[in-house]
Amino acid sequence: MIDRKITLALILALIVESAGVFAWAGSTSERLEDLEARVSSQAVMVERLARVEVQLELANAQLKRIEQKVDAL
Repeated sequence: MIDRKITLALILALIVESAGVFAWAGSTSERLEDLEARVSSQAVMVERLARVEVQLELANAQLKRIEQKVDAL
């Protein structure tokens, strides 16, 4: 009789622990998907920011050339 209670308790404990592991894995998967979505959206922003930075550098170089020509007059 005691062995059956221990076995039943052990099986119940394993079921509860397994459910906890599956819940944890599910939440981890959801967090990973959220992070992947954020990274993919930020990749587009990084590319756009790099293009804007290059355009600003070109505009700055052009303004310096204009200033030099104005100062030479």
